[in-house]
Amino acid sequence: MTTTTVDLFASALHFHPDGDVRAVERQMTSSGSGVWQIAMFHVETDADVHADHWEMHPEAEEAVCCLTGSVRLCFRPERPGGGEEMVQLQAGAAVVVPRGRWHRLELDAPSDLMSITLRNGTRLEERTDTH
Repeated sequence: MTTTTVDLFASALHFHPDGDVRAVERQMTSSGSGVWQIAMFHVETDADVHADHWEMHPEAEEAVCCLTGSVRLCFRPERPGGGEEMVQLQAGAAVVVPRGRWHRLELDAPSDLMSITLRNGTRLEERTDTH
């Protein structure tokens, strides 16, 4: 077995049901592969975190971790006419996004983020409520 280091800002780790862990190209859409993905991102602007889109993972919860910087995790209203819910994440904080809950990020400062989820069925929808 050859042991090598992995740049987590350039690749992702996929955790397979059979116990294998592989470094792969990061995927932000559905992979259909049944693997959990851990990915890290250095983000500088709202465009880097697709703030203009809602994201949803129907098959698993997602851990969103703020390693450095500061971000706001926004949840789409669950009922028409309702307001967005927002959770502030500072460096060292994480939140678990419930399975099937639409969410998006906005930056307060350049940040390093980590996402852990099963990407099967992941959906993105463009925001229609932008100001």
